[in-house]
Amino acid sequence: MNTAKRALFVVVPLVLLFGVAMLLLSSDRSGSPPPDQAPGLLFTDVTTATGIDFHHIHGGSGQRYLPETMGAGGCVLDFDGDGWMDLYLVQSGPLPGYQGPSGGTNRLFRNTGNDTFADVTTRSGSGTAGYGQGAIAADYDGDGDTDLYVTNFGPNVLLRNNGDGTFTDVTVVAGIGDPSWSTSAAFLDADEDGDLDLYVVNYLDFSIATHRDCRRAQPAVSFYCHPDVYPMSADVFYRNNGDGTFTNATAAAGLTDTTGKGLGVVVLDFDNDTRPDIYVANDSTPNFLYHNRGGGQFEEVGLVRGVAYNDEGKTEAGMGVDAGDVNGDGWLDLFVTNLSMEANALYLGGPGTFTYATRTAGLYGPSLPVLGFGTHMLDVDHDGDLDLVVVNGDVLDNIELFNDGLTWRQKGQVFLNDGTARFTEVDGGRFPSFATPRVGRGSMTLDFDNDGHLDFLVSYNNDQARLFRHHGTSGHWLGLQLIGAGHNTGAIGARVTVEAGHRSQVAEVKAGSSYLSSSDPRLHFGIGNASEADRVRIRWPNGEIQVVEHLVAGRYHVVVQTPVP
Repeated sequence: MNTAKRALFVVVPLVLLFGVAMLLLSSDRSGSPPPDQAPGLLFTDVTTATGIDFHHIHGGSGQRYLPETMGAGGCVLDFDGDGWMDLYLVQSGPLPGYQGPSGGTNRLFRNTGNDTFADVTTRSGSGTAGYGQGAIAADYDGDGDTDLYVTNFGPNVLLRNNGDGTFTDVTVVAGIGDPSWSTSAAFLDADEDGDLDLYVVNYLDFSIATHRDCRRAQPAVSFYCHPDVYPMSADVFYRNNGDGTFTNATAAAGLTDTTGKGLGVVVLDFDNDTRPDIYVANDSTPNFLYHNRGGGQFEEVGLVRGVAYNDEGKTEAGMGVDAGDVNGDGWLDLFVTNLSMEANALYLGGPGTFTYATRTAGLYGPSLPVLGFGTHMLDVDHDGDLDLVVVNGDVLDNIELFNDGLTWRQKGQVFLNDGTARFTEVDGGRFPSFATPRVGRGSMTLDFDNDGHLDFLVSYNNDQARLFRHHGTSGHWLGLQLIGAGHNTGAIGARVTVEAGHRSQVAEVKAGSSYLSSSDPRLHFGIGNASEADRVRIRWPNGEIQVVEHLVAGRYHVVVQTPVP
């Protein structure tokens, strides 16, 4: 990857600050809403205009095989190193009895840098077959190019980026083609040895042969079975051997709890001890929080830390998850989307434990009539705190027959944070297409036009994927792309503290979150009225600390870690 090649950026000469090589990249976009957009619009649908024509096909035939209703997702990556975020969207496919049109393979859309995307699937060799669920992106082999890992209902696939715009399927050689029904996944440096390991979330021990016909007598109609009908399928952890191969180290690492039915995962340093921990959102079973004890050894502490259940001590149907500091206290918090009539869960982090804060945050009532999947903590209005985006859609395509208060297609939601972790739902008139009821699943954030305002893409089940452009606010912003030394070139696990405008914010670089998805790897901060970040503190994955001062707002700053002699 050529980190000096950045389309639509002005490259300022390299400077050395506290041992960090800094490239200052400035976008030429103003970030102002286009003149033909009505005042007050926050997000608009630009799918057709940008050339994204991906339609997810679940391949159902009326038998209601459970995988049909659970997918799909995708990921954001800069696969060609040109400074523009590309998209990889996951296709599912035909199941027994399906007679509809073919959806084809997974598809890679290259960002042209001119507000459009070009389908380069065939040319890149990235269109893997299989019944797809999700995808994540990271440089697993440390060669500077971003690779792809695809989770499937069936064997997963690892695609190595060749550095010339093409990919090679290296699943068998790498040894990470888990044949289970995998959902979400995350890359992390679990043992702090400098290369990226892989945690794969598995859902149910389900096959077409073990499918059950679930029906209700009143009315006598079939429906997608509850996950309790099938046994759970244990998650898998792969340790990177540093030579392009992985070893199944699930038991050796202590990641041995087999009681979960996993759908979402996020990696975070929840106790501020510098080590990456793992949180798994499970469906109708207790959520997992694996505490990293050092040396790549974990222990499950979800119950004692207060994030396994809701405030009533009940399990919930966890789907998507994200982590961030929503109240600005320096501790990372967790947000988990759940089944309708359960309410989504906000867990506020702190010394020793988490606090369930859904009700006090104003998120309880708005989340009851919807079923959440993809979700993001992001600063929508650039005021220096993290807001929430939630993608919704029921799992039962005939839910109205069983509960006339619920619907299959559901609106997307945006919640603004007042800075104290109290949220207000934004009127859907400010994002009419996102508020249009659909069956939402995976979602990913990206700044596709490099204007400093985070856009997002939603993969809708058995429907057209849609890209929503953020039209900006008056607040200033700051972007950071970290380039790590050694094999972890994406600096996965690095923690950044930004001080600007008398406010301190923390964020971590991650690969894998939301639901079946992975977002823009760059860190994004809203800094309100501040014209610069007074101080930026970077804790690299190997523990080194770097400090940079006076970073001007309105730019992406690329920070390259200086190798240790």
